[in-house]
Amino acid sequence: MREVPIDTYHGGRPSEKVSELSPETFILLLFHAVLAPATAIHALLYKREPRGAFGWIAVCVVAPVAGPVLYLFFGVNRTRNRAQRFAMPPLRSGERGQAVSRLHPLPEDLPEAFTELARSGRALSRHALVGGNRVEPLYNGEQAYPAMLEAIEAARDHICLTTYILDQDETGQAFCRALAAAVARGVDVRVLIDGVGEWYSRPRAGHRLRKAGVRTARFLPPGLLPPSMSINLRNHHKILVVDDRIGFTGGMNISDRHCVEKSGKARPTADVHFRLRGPVVGQLALEFYRTWEFATSEIVRYRPTVETGHDEVICRTLTDGPDEDLDRMTMLLSAAIASARHSIRIMTPYFLPPRELIGALQAAAVRGIDVHIVLPEKSNLRFVDWATRNMLWEMLFRGVRVSLQPAPFNHGKLFVVDDFYSLVGSANWDPRSLRLNFELQVEAYDATLAGSLSERIDAAAAAGRELRLDEVDGRSLPARLRDAACWLFSPYL
Repeated sequence: MREVPIDTYHGGRPSEKVSELSPETFILLLFHAVLAPATAIHALLYKREPRGAFGWIAVCVVAPVAGPVLYLFFGVNRTRNRAQRFAMPPLRSGERGQAVSRLHPLPEDLPEAFTELARSGRALSRHALVGGNRVEPLYNGEQAYPAMLEAIEAARDHICLTTYILDQDETGQAFCRALAAAVARGVDVRVLIDGVGEWYSRPRAGHRLRKAGVRTARFLPPGLLPPSMSINLRNHHKILVVDDRIGFTGGMNISDRHCVEKSGKARPTADVHFRLRGPVVGQLALEFYRTWEFATSEIVRYRPTVETGHDEVICRTLTDGPDEDLDRMTMLLSAAIASARHSIRIMTPYFLPPRELIGALQAAAVRGIDVHIVLPEKSNLRFVDWATRNMLWEMLFRGVRVSLQPAPFNHGKLFVVDDFYSLVGSANWDPRSLRLNFELQVEAYDATLAGSLSERIDAAAAAGRELRLDEVDGRSLPARLRDAACWLFSPYL
């Protein structure tokens, strides 16, 4: 009788020979057995939304080896961790102005209807709400740049300038000459340019400014040696302060493209900047020196000279960023939307808000508030436009009005509630501004200013066309697929 090898038996029955695991396979399975639970637990603890946490847990556990690796590369929020390591220094009491207590009193002349919103801002800002300010909107480079250059040329003590982009075209060179001339007459001039924004122009403005003796710093410049690849963490502030007596902020970079009436300029960009006088100018300067310290490690002993009595606008500066200021802008916008009694006006170049702001705007429209969002028909980022089209039905379905402006592309950022409260500055309504960039805004409580901004928004809407729900629903299948694909990547746009 033929003998059957013992290793062909399993449980008393002939069976195929059991194959042994190769060393490579065993190591991979061991790697997955260790890493899958660790990454799944990390997703469980640190993901903010249940759906996101559940999805990543499933990927980590079900996909051998690849799942944990994908989570490590794409699921871990390194941007926030890196930003917290690069956290901005706090304002130092007694060194660069007295840090504001969260319990500082509100102005007595603030209307009662806005006290709750003012309390929200008090909890989110390191600055006091102060009166005695004047705020003047300056539209496009034709109005903003001459006013800014005039202020620089009149400087006698110090100039603080921070911008995302300082082009080296005709406009940028005019600013460089004015800043160099200020240094030559003994003015303390400091210029801070974003490390990525500086690359938008060749030659780079920093080289020219340093040659002219202007103290110039870069905010988180990317580099290979030593490695510094914090490309997502950008300083989007736009601040110009001259002698603490006059300040400028808003959404405008320094470039010919913002001079929309300039002949021969292709694809001009409309925008709005603001000239400020009063105590709020000192707040802008404090935020400049705070960012300057971060970029240079130089501590500046600075106390703002407070000027009052310019006007009756009540103002406060607020910053937002992926450090300790994370989500402050989203919370302030949510509070402002909830406080609305009859109208909300929004003008923004990019509109991809988080779910909480979508819900707040829908809820406002449902309770009868006139919510009107004004967007460009075509922005300079078409994939952002397509992603926006994919979610606009949610606004229109709940009664939010959406209007599209014709060219030129409008880069302005305005938010007005009840023709009394205005929020102006550098932030867009998109993930990059609300989650990644360091942004700066100014709150303003004033009926005259808010009324003029509302009129400007309404005029821009009237010059365009109102979007209808049936138009969004009637997009072709290829267009809907394109828009949905772009929307899928909206957190990274």
